[in-house]
Amino acid sequence: MGKSSKPYNEGLFEWLKSTENQLAYLKASVEENSDMPEALLMAIRDIAEVRGYEALAREAGLSQKALYKILSDEKEAKPRLETVSQILNALGLRLTVEPLKRKRLRAN
Repeated sequence: MGKSSKPYNEGLFEWLKSTENQLAYLKASVEENSDMPEALLMAIRDIAEVRGYEALAREAGLSQKALYKILSDEKEAKPRLETVSQILNALGLRLTVEPLKRKRLRAN
């Protein structure tokens, strides 16, 4: 008989209890999914599950209903940049911009 394992979300949510891991998870979501902006919202949704929607909404200055709507996976949410910034601020983070790391092509 094979060994049993934790369901994926249970292990992820346990790992996300650390604020350092939350930062790493959000960074990886953006960096590895640059062609999928909704990946950031999906990552924030996972963190909201761990921190609690009510607490995160309160800290972000949003209603709990608004936060659920923004992070809903049933539709394509398109929150304003200001709203995403509010949520990230409530997580103790900020949105930054940095140059792309492009490979230099050598001339033959």
